[in-house]
Amino acid sequence: MEVIRILMETVLRRLSSEACLVYLDDIIIVGRTFEEHLNILRKVFQRLQKANIKLSPKKCMFFQKEVTYLGHVISAEGVKTDPEKIKAVVDWLRPETIHDLRSFLGLCIYYRRFVKNFSTTARPLHKLTEAKSKVSC
Repeated sequence: MEVIRILMETVLRRLSSEACLVYLDDIIIVGRTFEEHLNILRKVFQRLQKANIKLSPKKCMFFQKEVTYLGHVISAEGVKTDPEKIKAVVDWLRPETIHDLRSFLGLCIYYRRFVKNFSTTARPLHKLTEAKSKVSC
């Protein structure tokens, strides 16, 4: 995985900070206008071709106004939490063990930037995961 990350960062250097979101072998290309998007897409294709990196047409989607990516919905309006992930948090069964609680907190922490005062809200749950805690969930 680390090799893929380094390869993609190297191949798409300088594009990735402005116009591409890259996670391993997933690439999202953004542009303010259709023409800008096409120009960036062309540059990405050229770099991938030069590095002999092949794309799977079945896995490619082009000219999307909104994409779900790593649990987020990305569009011209910005980034928001994938509604399916919100549903997963809401529907999560009451944790019965410390392990269950840590799993739940892990999911919640991933989306903490979307929750006002997350650390304050989650503090009591974090305390329950401490090694000295004898309180069961």
